[in-house]
Amino acid sequence: MSRKRPGAAVLSALVAVVGCAVTLVVSVTLARREEAAAEVQMDRRTSAAADAVRTETRRYVDILRSTAAGAGGQEELTGPEFGMITQPLKTMRLAGANGIVLVVPAGDDDVAAVQERWRKLGMAGLVLDPKGHGDHAFVVTGTTLDDSRPTGGLDLAQAEAPASALDAARRSGQVAVSDSYHLLTDLALPAERRQNSFILASPVYRGSEQQFLGWVVLGVRGQNFMGDTFELAGQGLLDLTLSAAGTDRRELAVAELDAAGKGKRDLQRAVDIPVADKIWTLRVAANAAALPGVRSALPLAVIVGGLLLTGVLTSLVWVLATSRDRARVQVRTATAELRAGETASRRQAELLSAVLDGISDGVGVVGPDGKFLLHNPAAIRMLGRSDPNAGVEGWQDHYGLFLVDGVTPFATDEIPLVKALGGESSRDIEMLVRHPEHPDGRVISVSAQPIETSAGERGAVAVFHDITERKNVEIELRGFAGVVAHDLKSPLTSVRGYAELITDALDELEAGHDAAALAQARRGSEKVINGALRMQQLITELLDYAAARDATLRLNDVNLRSLVDDVVTARTDNPDGSTVRPDIFVGALPEVQADPVLLRQVIDNLVGNAIKYTPPGQAPRIDITGRAEPDGDVRVQIADRGIGIPDGEHALVFDSFHRASNGVGHPGTGLGLAICRRIVERHGGRIEAAPNPGGGTIFAFTLPATSLTASIPVGIV
Repeated sequence: MSRKRPGAAVLSALVAVVGCAVTLVVSVTLARREEAAAEVQMDRRTSAAADAVRTETRRYVDILRSTAAGAGGQEELTGPEFGMITQPLKTMRLAGANGIVLVVPAGDDDVAAVQERWRKLGMAGLVLDPKGHGDHAFVVTGTTLDDSRPTGGLDLAQAEAPASALDAARRSGQVAVSDSYHLLTDLALPAERRQNSFILASPVYRGSEQQFLGWVVLGVRGQNFMGDTFELAGQGLLDLTLSAAGTDRRELAVAELDAAGKGKRDLQRAVDIPVADKIWTLRVAANAAALPGVRSALPLAVIVGGLLLTGVLTSLVWVLATSRDRARVQVRTATAELRAGETASRRQAELLSAVLDGISDGVGVVGPDGKFLLHNPAAIRMLGRSDPNAGVEGWQDHYGLFLVDGVTPFATDEIPLVKALGGESSRDIEMLVRHPEHPDGRVISVSAQPIETSAGERGAVAVFHDITERKNVEIELRGFAGVVAHDLKSPLTSVRGYAELITDALDELEAGHDAAALAQARRGSEKVINGALRMQQLITELLDYAAARDATLRLNDVNLRSLVDDVVTARTDNPDGSTVRPDIFVGALPEVQADPVLLRQVIDNLVGNAIKYTPPGQAPRIDITGRAEPDGDVRVQIADRGIGIPDGEHALVFDSFHRASNGVGHPGTGLGLAICRRIVERHGGRIEAAPNPGGGTIFAFTLPATSLTASIPVGIV
């Protein structure tokens, strides 16, 4: 054994200090990156929660404005007419809403007169219940949107919060929101069941003179609103508090949702959200350790691995400095430890590869020669092809890159990755990818920036995001605006023109030309009514179209035969005023799992179309059958003998606002079959149309079967 060298202890200590310092720096850096990732994820989740509140409250404000405009547009608003205007709201699943009512003002001396007037306007049993003295605001009619009891006769002026909101709405002429309070209809409930709630109020004006009639008021229970609105945004990871400043500047809680579980709330956010005429504050708290993908064992692994490696190196230096023989033994031990470190590094590389393979956004990295060094699976799915193993000159042809117009080729020198190789970053550049593997084309958004390789050369990295669905929605919205502008303009023109004819006819009546003027007035009034019905149909189908997309699915086991029988009975008892009674056959139908309200709408639309698109004078013939499929779904088929659908248009009829070229003589908006497709696809099924041999059309759609139906062999049901 050789003598120890005098500097061995110092050298070993220096190696240990340097190794520990490097390990500490690396682990702290990783921990800070995880903290930054938690902050980014918290910002995204907070933004999603705030967007949910903005979207839902704006939706409520728009509904109130539309309802107030519809109420003010009536020549003489009655209770039943207000019920017809608000009836479609029952199917819209408004989160937390308990009812929408019409409120009218009255002074102490006017109560009896107002009560008598509204009894004559259809509310025969109305009893107004004034509270206190001065100005009152009575509920005279309305539509309940949950299981609440009717509130006719209630005086909203008795509570400060709704009274202030009504006053603000009347003064501003805009929708106003109240402070948080217990709804007057909830005061009869036990204290533990009462919720902090609020109302939205919109003034109602009539005629060009803007005569004030009252208010349309929507009551919303805060906790129910919070739970439904944040069901997806919170995902059980966030504590959410929605509050608003009251008239005394104190902050009042509208609703709270505690869902972040145990542990400290080390992430906090607050967002101001405009709601009608006020600003609400959304406060979000979360436990960073509970957020998915934020905390990992990597910093601890680095510390443990670094300390182990430092210990090994320190021991190795000590052994080399003290004894050649002992060094040989320690070298063998150190080699084994290093191999273990290599295994850990390989596992870390595998983890990074798994992360890149699992993310939904595409990632691509190219070297200075323009060849791809990395293409994750998401990028290959979006681009439709793997890299061409060629320079940038071949990218445009290989991937089929076009501007979003779908016609103009994307210039090679403007491609984001090409610009990044030149040192220029790009963000959110939109382009169309179309080639034989993507014949319909995909619209992607690309962000790219330059990077530097370990050899000091310049490369580039790009992130791809598929925005095809968003673009399709934008196109649909443009089509929606065009159809609404066209289909509402024509009946409005007719209403105005025939209203003027009625006025002229009445003038002639006064002049003594009774018979001819009376006939002209009747024809004009029929045109006005038909125009109003056309507008009402369009508005109703637009609301149904939105509900088919946004309404919450309430899945239950549904007796399909019973549901179809109800629809057939309703249609055959009053087949749209036709004297020819439909001949409808209903075969055996299995049970399905579906939302019964939305499924009824699909059946009713398809049966109604089969009746409507039948040649004049011919009795509609419809066969409704169903069977269990081998894959466990139920296939429902509705076959008719109507006018049919022209070749090449069987798939197009399910697009929004599309009407078959041979059906222009029949009234409609082109939304019925689009609503059917939305509802079926939301259930996980598919819908299609095909020619019926011998004439007519066969519509078929699939739905999930119940557990009982799925267990019955195919061919039995």
